[in-house]
Amino acid sequence: MKIICIGRNYTEHIEELENEKPSSPVIFMKPDSAVLPKQQDFYIPEFSKDVHHEVEVLVKIKKVGKHINERFAHKYYDEVSLGIDFTARDLQSQLKAKGLPWEKAKGFDGAAVIGKWHPKEEFGDLDNLDFRLLRNGDPVQHGNTSLMLWKIDELIAYVSTFFTLKKGDVIFTGTPAGVGRVQAEDRLTGYIQEKQIFDINIK
Repeated sequence: MKIICIGRNYTEHIEELENEKPSSPVIFMKPDSAVLPKQQDFYIPEFSKDVHHEVEVLVKIKKVGKHINERFAHKYYDEVSLGIDFTARDLQSQLKAKGLPWEKAKGFDGAAVIGKWHPKEEFGDLDNLDFRLLRNGDPVQHGNTSLMLWKIDELIAYVSTFFTLKKGDVIFTGTPAGVGRVQAEDRLTGYIQEKQIFDINIK
């Protein structure tokens, strides 16, 4: 299982972090050990004092594919979900400033929340999918896949030119604006449209 993440796929998020707008999708990976086990709380790691939530729409690959044509990308996934790309922002900033890889800030244990999977047909048009994250009951992130710089099928086609996609691989499609620091005793709840997809506690 590979966890393939897309960075800088929403303009407002690019602007809030003062990043450069990319000319092609930004790809990074998380190890499978980063997946937060079901029903487990998220524990803020000792090495960071500034862990941020980044809510994202996820797709799960259902069959092997390489050099997938965008027209056929929809045939490679049947399920979508919502998740969180937890990011140790302070550590990431330190590593980026030195020109170093920042997997430690993105791929640590528990840094990938994967919510409940749903058949994609439940949500209608995946290019106009509304989703949101609540922190302690208050909305903190709200996005719509219509605002993606690169849509889901485009991402699958692009990623597959570099990596063979295999059954069970998960693609995190990018986060909208509103990322922020989590603190102990927070509760994070994610929704696609009106369906609750995950509900986790921060420790």
